[in-house]
Amino acid sequence: MNKNTKIYIAGHRGMVGSAIWRALETKGYSNLIGQSSKELDLRNQNSVENFFKNEKPDVVIDAAARVGGILANNTYPYQFLMENMQIQNNLINSSLKADVEKFIFLGSSCIYPKMAPQPLKEDYLLTGPLEPTNEWYAVAKITGVKACEAIRKQFGKDYISLMPTNLYGPYDNFDLKTSHVLPAMIRKFHDAKLNGNIPVELWGSGAPMREFLYVEDLAEAVVFALENEFQDNLYNVGTGTDLTIKELAELIQKTVGHNGEILWDSTKPDGTPRKLMDVSKMEKAGWKAKVGLEEGIKSTYEWFLENQENFKEVKI
Repeated sequence: MNKNTKIYIAGHRGMVGSAIWRALETKGYSNLIGQSSKELDLRNQNSVENFFKNEKPDVVIDAAARVGGILANNTYPYQFLMENMQIQNNLINSSLKADVEKFIFLGSSCIYPKMAPQPLKEDYLLTGPLEPTNEWYAVAKITGVKACEAIRKQFGKDYISLMPTNLYGPYDNFDLKTSHVLPAMIRKFHDAKLNGNIPVELWGSGAPMREFLYVEDLAEAVVFALENEFQDNLYNVGTGTDLTIKELAELIQKTVGHNGEILWDSTKPDGTPRKLMDVSKMEKAGWKAKVGLEEGIKSTYEWFLENQENFKEVKI
């Protein structure tokens, strides 16, 4: 891959897209392009097609999506389904029309069935029912995976899908109404600490097991996929290790320095009992995660503290 290759990063201002942008710049790539959602509405087919006609990118990395946790998925099912399909379909189809040589589609581990065997292998896709609390987002992402696979099969183009596990890191979303579990915990423990170490209430039982990947590790995986030709269309990206939500909470509590009690609201849903990725396929291709969870949480909390003027304190 030439360092002057024109690379369009959709969603370049988000947590994932900005990490990919930084990783590519670090590697010496100098012809990166991106547009904010105000400049380009990826849900608008005509706007996206015109953008591709004018910019003519050689490579497209799709890091754009409407994302959120259980609450957001349950509250806005139609938006999570439709808007994500609009975004990815416009990007994928415009890339095909513009003869883009390489397309990297980023999905999520939620594409796999709720009760699939652990760890999750790529072959488990479409073998059982999805987790109901985020099936709308999952269905949208599955269609993206299949669209890239169809293009690869029918047109022989190098379109691949990377399925990261739960992501966290700098530029994450710390809004308690829409954020994922790890940044939400950072925010809750931080605000509780400021409010005199009052108790922190968390959803569910704390028993489900989850895997977490530092976003800069994912960015490195994307660069690796950009610079290498993969033999298949779908690859899991993760650490291959997990822990319980209770253990995660205790680790974040320790990192933040909150000394109060943790209360578990068992009336709230747990979601999928376990989601651990089988990452052997990606490791066989030559890539492996480097950042440990404790180190990653520490870095994420440091970034949060440096940018906390952007987050209003929550009185709990």
